[in-house]
Amino acid sequence: MFSTPLDLAKIRAEFPILARKVNGQPLVYLDNAATSQTPLAVIEAISDYYKHTNANIHRGVHSLSQEATDQFEGARDKIRAHINAAHTHEVIITSGTTHSINLVAYGFGHLLDQGDELIVSELEHHANIVPWQMLCERTGAKLKVIPMTQDGTLDMEAYSNLLNARTKVVFVNHVSNALGIINPIEYIIKEAHAVGAAVLIDGAQATPHMVPDVRGLDADFYTTSAHKICGPTGIGMLYGKEEWLRKLPPYQGGGEMIDQVSFEKTTYADLPHKFEAGTPNIAGGVGFGAAIDYMHSIGFKTLAAHENDLLLHATEKLKKIDGMCIYGDVPNKVAVISFNVAGIHPYDLGTLLDKMGIAVRTGHHCCQPIMDHYKIPGTVRASFAFYNTHEEVERFIAGVEKAVGMLR
Repeated sequence: MFSTPLDLAKIRAEFPILARKVNGQPLVYLDNAATSQTPLAVIEAISDYYKHTNANIHRGVHSLSQEATDQFEGARDKIRAHINAAHTHEVIITSGTTHSINLVAYGFGHLLDQGDELIVSELEHHANIVPWQMLCERTGAKLKVIPMTQDGTLDMEAYSNLLNARTKVVFVNHVSNALGIINPIEYIIKEAHAVGAAVLIDGAQATPHMVPDVRGLDADFYTTSAHKICGPTGIGMLYGKEEWLRKLPPYQGGGEMIDQVSFEKTTYADLPHKFEAGTPNIAGGVGFGAAIDYMHSIGFKTLAAHENDLLLHATEKLKKIDGMCIYGDVPNKVAVISFNVAGIHPYDLGTLLDKMGIAVRTGHHCCQPIMDHYKIPGTVRASFAFYNTHEEVERFIAGVEKAVGMLR
């Protein structure tokens, strides 16, 4: 019934963790929206760095330092090419999406006045809400919210009505981590620019499934985390247009981000180092670059097509379960299904699935406003990756059916 150009047996062999058992059952890993698994190519790149290259970067004249610098900066250039940034210095290496957003929010604290307005969407992860709330508290700026509709999409008419000359920054996710819905960011960016506002796009949930073209989108800022795209944790990137990055002040002080230091005055390094204080996660950067290479070796169009097959398969089967409610069940989404079964708490359902070796995420997914909108405590979220199989979907469906039968 289903076909895929992917050699799934070969791909799955590259992910050692997929062969393990959980509670005596073969692992079915469906928590990819939280963290994707890591292939041998990335594990070996990190291991090889520590075995043969480990040294601090940028300032050393010895061979190991120069080799480490080349590897780290090579990874930065891979990221630049991947997102189609104009310049390598527009790519800031951070610890992840949360760090990236906080960096930008802190910087705008020096550019805003009381009464300025910021716009966020109701679909956001807490990491794209809380830093901006903190900014509003510091500056007296006002936070406005793009409401979501009952199907989980954003109300674009309401968004247009929120925009005005006082709007300074708009920040939305490319893809909702809780619902999997792909937001119309091209329209959001265009409308924001029409009133002179900057736009930050949280791309953490989009980048596992598609290649963002930051110049094509005309995004002012775009963020992601490596662990969403088969890379290591604790490393990510912030893309910023050069003109915006030059306007923002440094986020942290320390080594590497300076030009000259005296007790009277300090001047700062040029981009990108102005925002990269201290010794970075060098091995993580190397792993990030290896992950990008690995994902491109499979092909984003190919993996997205397979993931969409899994999404359609699972959605069709879940809808046949009595009392099933799928949130964000719209055509334009990635391979994420967020659902509840009437009369059953999502935590209980997730716990029973774990006993069967099936890993899903339960709770509010760091998106309490979404749960408040639906008046629910949380959902069960199954998120699929290219290394998942249709056989795993069948095990997942059978597991949900069994758990529902036990809990009723």
